[in-house]
This record gives sequence, structure tokens and C-alpha cells, in this order.
Amino acid sequence: MADWTLGKGRFPALRGPLLVVVMDGVGIGPDDEGNAVEMARTPRLDELYARFGCVPLAAHGTAVGLPSDADMGNSEVGHNALGSGRVVWQGASLVNDAIESGRLFDGETWRWLVEGVKQSGEPMHFIGLLSDGNVHSHDTHLHAMLRRACDEGVKRARVHVLLDGRDVGETSALEYVDRLEPVLAELAARGCDYRIASGGGRMKLTMDRYEADWGMVEAGWKHHVLGEGRRFGSVREAVEALRHDEHGVVIDQFLPGFVIAGEQGPVGPIRDGASVVFFNFRGDRALEITRAFERDDVPFERGRRPQVRYAGMMKYDHEADLPRRYLVDPPVIQRTMGEYLARNGVPQFACSETQKFGHVTYFWNGNRTGRFDERLETYLEIPSDRVPFEQRPWMKSAEIADATLEALRTGKYRFARINFANGDMVGHTGKLLPTILSIEAMDLAIGRLLDGVARLGGAVLVTADHGNAEEMFEHDKHGAVLASKDGKRKVRTSHSLFPVPCSLFDPAGQVPARLAKTVERPGLANVAATCLELLGFAPPTDYEASLLQPK
Repeated sequence: MADWTLGKGRFPALRGPLLVVVMDGVGIGPDDEGNAVEMARTPRLDELYARFGCVPLAAHGTAVGLPSDADMGNSEVGHNALGSGRVVWQGASLVNDAIESGRLFDGETWRWLVEGVKQSGEPMHFIGLLSDGNVHSHDTHLHAMLRRACDEGVKRARVHVLLDGRDVGETSALEYVDRLEPVLAELAARGCDYRIASGGGRMKLTMDRYEADWGMVEAGWKHHVLGEGRRFGSVREAVEALRHDEHGVVIDQFLPGFVIAGEQGPVGPIRDGASVVFFNFRGDRALEITRAFERDDVPFERGRRPQVRYAGMMKYDHEADLPRRYLVDPPVIQRTMGEYLARNGVPQFACSETQKFGHVTYFWNGNRTGRFDERLETYLEIPSDRVPFEQRPWMKSAEIADATLEALRTGKYRFARINFANGDMVGHTGKLLPTILSIEAMDLAIGRLLDGVARLGGAVLVTADHGNAEEMFEHDKHGAVLASKDGKRKVRTSHSLFPVPCSLFDPAGQVPARLAKTVERPGLANVAATCLELLGFAPPTDYEASLLQPK
């Protein structure tokens, strides 16, 4: 049994509340024409860093449990690290190991999937993000499963590809198709009929999250399952035609859906007796399509609902038991800061808009749905606008600030955490000017929070979960901005490898310490112990060290 008692810390507790502000997708990058953060007018952040300093934190690679330091961070692993206080090996690392060791294929679920299609004669279907971004999936995982299925006598398989353009280059879809098709050809030469059956952009089909737009899931269902949609003879034909037809909207993540068809019709609708693998390892954008396959309660008409054997790459939600079967055990994250605070009677407030609400709740709490103590915890979701983010780059920053200040003024909460989605969600569009505006709106909201918390006798720790908005253009290995063939700067829509800022706003000088580089490579996992010390507690001994250094 874990000892949940938090002892007295090195420093006295703050008189007022401690607020953690996560600036999603805001890193520390080069001061060039692609850095929307530096180009934005941010008087409050500038003043904060000048007065209280700023410690850069590692937010990618091994610092957040990813396989290598070539892997960019993301909001999921970033909030896991912030909330857990430790480096936990994440889905990408666990799936790599399960495939390399053979555990995935020796497992009961893989055998169940293979046996099902051998008995029925139906294809084995694979649905997921075709990308090597290593944020939601990796295409080499798909390649390995296809090869193993053929090895085990599965004669037919169909792949339903979701195009990325968000965690990788904005128009890189065909690069990943060109990596997949030789694998399919190799297996065809061995007598295995494996083909791509449907697809579309990840922000158009299937990969909705937090129930923001079930229409995306419905569109995915129609294309993947029913074979309903605009038909093409190949993925290349589909992508090229859709880019042309969308009048300049060519970013892969927004491409409409398509179905691959031949003379006999769609090549891969999902029918009774099929086995289906959703090969994304990350949970937030996998839950709704999983519900559509496994549960009755979905808010759209599915039409024909085939009886299939369905499995996810991982368990996406333990509390909801989704999916019932999965291929790789997910990371186990226990004893998070949120649970420690709840068990020690500390009231907490968490808030963000829909796009990042699950990050300050589910991911912060170690991939756990729900509250640890209903009496002590308030989670507030501000509904996101359902328009392209570049059209309203301020997003819900003002509303989040309003709600947070209202909650803190009640005097109920000692600890609060919020997320501003601006830098990440607008940064992902690749639109520089809207991203600059998004940062400016966030700065305004942060300024209001700093003023409000100062009046309440509290402190604010401002940080981020990964980089994005500071690198809006691609760079070469020497740091120069890259240009495309037409001479235009090459837009970057993915996250970055840059560190993120961390600054402590302590206007009354209550804390007899300052933020400092107290460890060799400070990272997001050091934030939890820092927060516990600001609240007057001694962190658990296995947490990463606090960043507080006595003055």
C-alpha cells in the first residue's frame, strides 16, 4: 500500500493559491522569421521573464519517455510528465519494444484477431494515422503487423489510412504512401492480397477527440466501414485530385475522405467476420472510433454495424474499458500529483477549452478519467469554437481566464491548473499571422491572471508542454529556413524539439527560493515536485527533483 501522506516541505506554503499555466505549444526557439512567439507582442510574458527569470525545460525525447531525443514532444506525454512528476516510458517506446521482442504477436489479442479472419475468410483491417510522427502512431508498426499477418497465413488485409500533415510535413502524405505500397507489393508477391481501402485527412475523418465533432467519426465510419465516399483508383490519384479540388487547401490533415474502388466497387468495406486493428497508440483521438465499434451509445446513425473482432494498439481508457481488447499494455502511471493532493485534502481546480480539456484532466492524472475526490476537485470545460482555428486565433483564452479568476476568488482552491491551446492548435495550421495573434491573445489572458492571483496573495508557475509556435517554418541542419521549389518558405505544422519556458511569478516575494537549473537536464517532470514545495509539502522521494533553489 502506498503511503499517501505528504510531509512538511523545505519552504512555507503560499498564503494564496498556486496556479499552473500551461501554454500549449510554446517553445523557446531561434529569433527568426518563423518564430511566432518572438514576433508576437507579449508585454506580460516579457515582464515576467525579465523580473523572475526563465528556466528552459526539456519537453521532448527521453525527457518525456519517448524512444529517442529525435522524437518531438506532444501534449499527451507533456501533461503526463507534468502531472506525474516522473519520466514514464510512453506508448511509442512500449510498442517498439513489444514488436521487437515479439510480445505483441505472441499475445492473446493478436492470436484472436488472426484466428478470426482465418475462420471467416474476411480481410484483416488496419485503421490509423499513416505517419512517423511518433505522436499517435508510427508507420513502421503498421508495416511490421502486415508482414507478420502474412507470415501467419492471413491472405487478405486492408489498410485505411488517415493522412497526417500535422505531426509531420504538411504535404508529406505521399511519402508515407510510397513507404507503405512497396510493403504491400512485397506481400502480394508472397500471395497475400493486401491493399489500401480508404482514407482522408486526420482533421476530417475518424480522429476527433473530447467529443468535439462526432461528425468526423461518422465520416470515418462511412468511408472505412461502409465504403461510402468519393471513389478513386489509388491513394496517389485521390490525394492529387483532392489537393487540386480544394482550391489551395492542400494541407494533408484537412483533405476530404476517399474510397479506393475497382470495377467491382470499393475494395475494402468492413463486413461481418472481419478483424479490425486501430493502430494508433495514443488514446485521445482513438476513443470515439473505438466506441463506434464496441458500444451502442454513439450520436450518429451507423447503418450497417458489422460484427467484427476489434482491438486497439493499447487500452485507451481503463475506466471506460475502451477498447475491450488491445495489443500492448499501456504505460502505468500511478501516484500523480493530483492524487496526492486529493488524498491530502487539497482542493483543486482544472480548466481548459474542449481541445485541451482532457490534457489538464485525463493526461495530467496519468491517463485516468474522472476525479480522485468529487468533493475537492472541480474540472471545468469551456466549449471550443467549431471553426478553423486560424479564423479565431484567440480561441477561448479570455473565457478560460474569466473562469479561473472566478474560481480562485472563491477562496476554495489552493491549487489550479489550466491550459491555453492557442500556440498549439493555431500553430498546427501553419498560418504565421494567426499564430502570432494567438500568442498575443494568450499573453493578454496571462496578464489578467497574474494580476488577479497577485491580489489573492498567490503565485503563478507559467510553463508549456512542448514547442510548436516558435518554429513555423522548416529549418536545415544549420538552422537556416528552408524554401520550397517555388521559392516560398517551407511551412512547418508539427511540434518542435526546442525546450519550453518555466517561470515563477511570486509578486509578494513569499517564496524564499527561486527557480533554477537544480539538475543537469531540467524537464517537465521536475514541475510536480516544484509545485508540491510551493504548496508547503515535501515531494515523494521518487519524484524528479524540485527546481526551487533557496535564495
